[in-house]
Amino acid sequence: MVILKGTSKVNTRTRKVGAAVTAAASVAAGMVFAATPATATVAEYPTSSFSIEYGASYYKGTATWYNRSVDVNGSFKATGCRRVYARAFAGSTSLDFKSSSTWCNRSGPVRFSLDANVVGGSDNIWIYMTDENQTFLKGQTCYRSLSYCVDGLH
Repeated sequence: MVILKGTSKVNTRTRKVGAAVTAAASVAAGMVFAATPATATVAEYPTSSFSIEYGASYYKGTATWYNRSVDVNGSFKATGCRRVYARAFAGSTSLDFKSSSTWCNRSGPVRFSLDANVVGGSDNIWIYMTDENQTFLKGQTCYRSLSYCVDGLH
């Protein structure tokens, strides 16, 4: 170690500690910035609108397709007793399945977050309604690549 003439060992140590702290802070800050992914807006993800109507009952809303999940968000109205379901697929392989409780003569929002933890995520989902005995009433299949839904479970 070389000590410049006219400087004390304390000043040299202070400079070294300060430089080390600054370097560590720079590295830590760099890691934070490097680890933070770019934030994407919802508009950047594909969406599909669905509408399931059975008599006066309905479940209408939007499916938003993310890389490893699908959010199904809709308005549910049950006339009599009804239940809604959502199931995510990659091809014909089932990835996740969620359902509401049975609702009787009430309405409100129902949201499902379906896991699709495979490369490429889910490419299609089923959204459907049953009665209180789990008898199928009506449903739709929604496709990520087409950004729309069709009647029936395909």
